[in-house]
Amino acid sequence: MKIYSWNVNGIRAVEKKGALAEFINKEQPDIICFQEIKAHEAQLDVEYPEYEKYWNSAKRAGYSGTAIWTKIAPLNASYGLPEGLIDEYKLDSDEYGDPSDEGRVTTLEFEDFYLSTVYTPNSKGDLSRLPLRHKQWDPAFLKYMKRREEKKPVIFCGDLNVAHTELDLANPKPNVGKHGFTNEEREGFDNIVSAGFLDTFRMFNQEGGNYTWWTHWANSRARNVGWRIDYVLVSESIKDRVSNAAIHSSVMGSDHCPVSITLT
Repeated sequence: MKIYSWNVNGIRAVEKKGALAEFINKEQPDIICFQEIKAHEAQLDVEYPEYEKYWNSAKRAGYSGTAIWTKIAPLNASYGLPEGLIDEYKLDSDEYGDPSDEGRVTTLEFEDFYLSTVYTPNSKGDLSRLPLRHKQWDPAFLKYMKRREEKKPVIFCGDLNVAHTELDLANPKPNVGKHGFTNEEREGFDNIVSAGFLDTFRMFNQEGGNYTWWTHWANSRARNVGWRIDYVLVSESIKDRVSNAAIHSSVMGSDHCPVSITLT
């Protein structure tokens, strides 16, 4: 089973470029998890009928959102974080909006695991959304994954908007303390690992130079001056089924590239 995750930075734009069809035809994913779809279901749902599609669009048009397309019928689907966790962590509106209205989490239950895709809030260049990210979102999402894990193994993937270690970005030193590489954001990822979830790519590859996002500036992608901020993480109990994890840097169409795992 091939599970892919891709921040498309606008799924309609990727479709219009032909990049989505090219990706699906070449890779033949069993399940695709999308982030930053910036669209509503009616705008693309008739395409690719081989997939059942589960959309969680932001209330704000052309913004954020996640979706999962699957050839394997799930047992059920859920959207967002549970109300209890939203209340517990006071995930209400800030100057940018209400993160619970931004379509940031989609979760499907399959027979032997849960699959969740997440588009983690960006802390912003001036770090104005870092408190929400660090004190509210990260712990709430992690608690949600641990609750799901009480029933069966969990796989979660998406744009976590953080480079975990210095290996995960081309220029770590000048970026220390900047959004995407603050101590607080990295601590959030440390907590994920401490909770028992495994970074699947690092199960197979411990090298630097493997990135999933590149700025549009200064020809960064061609020079591979990037960041690894897109991940697939799994419960310890399912790790032996992960036979491969990959970054598909040759797939174009977005400023991010897809990442994937293969389950046996």
